[in-house]
Amino acid sequence: MDEHLLVALYFKMEKQIVIFRDLGKMDYQSAWDYQEKLLKENVGRKSAVGSPETKVETEHFLLFVEHPPVYTLGKSGNKENVLLSEDELKEKEIQFFNTNRGGDITFHGPDQLVGYPLLDLEKFYTDIGRYLRNLEEVIILTLEEYGIKGERSSGETGVWIETAIPGKERKICAIGVRCSRWITMHGFAFNVNTDLSYFNHIIPCGIVNKQVTSLEKELGYTADIAEVKEKVKGNFEKVFNAVLRSEVLL
Repeated sequence: MDEHLLVALYFKMEKQIVIFRDLGKMDYQSAWDYQEKLLKENVGRKSAVGSPETKVETEHFLLFVEHPPVYTLGKSGNKENVLLSEDELKEKEIQFFNTNRGGDITFHGPDQLVGYPLLDLEKFYTDIGRYLRNLEEVIILTLEEYGIKGERSSGETGVWIETAIPGKERKICAIGVRCSRWITMHGFAFNVNTDLSYFNHIIPCGIVNKQVTSLEKELGYTADIAEVKEKVKGNFEKVFNAVLRSEVLL
């Protein structure tokens, strides 16, 4: 049997160890820089020349973070989907970043769970579409634990509710990623107790005439974000056939 096929089969059978770090509250630029650092280190490991015995293996990470108010625009996004001027952004103390992820405009802010998986997909599967569907599945399974039916919307990445009812479609989780040498970065933004008024100043994900919602709004009460994190972590392990190993960022 081909050596590469044997390696692929081995990784499919074995649970992957994913290092989990909760970054707490961190500004967007610092979190982005940290992701880029981890990505560069992993790409370097892949590029290193050496025997299998001396080569350093890539590592997987899952980062949780909560950002101060910020709008981020994907590389194929349209700046016109931001409905505020630069002066108005400053006045409202909302940052703005052009990013290198996929997708269009979205919002990150307090009481939103942002997850950044940095996975070497060559140890899982080399299929970006499948990876995006699996990120959606993590959130769909989490919503199910709260009695909410999360759904996919054809042609629109992310997790939605009531997609079949015109006028009631609403997005609860945005997803946008980047992949370099099959190593991922960026990820998902799950509205837990998020102040949804921030979405009034953008056309979320560039999709008109559709609403944005939060777990709090759907439940009718404030969700315990620590509990939500644990549920997301458990479902991440299940969907990705992985084991999370918690570490503190020094």
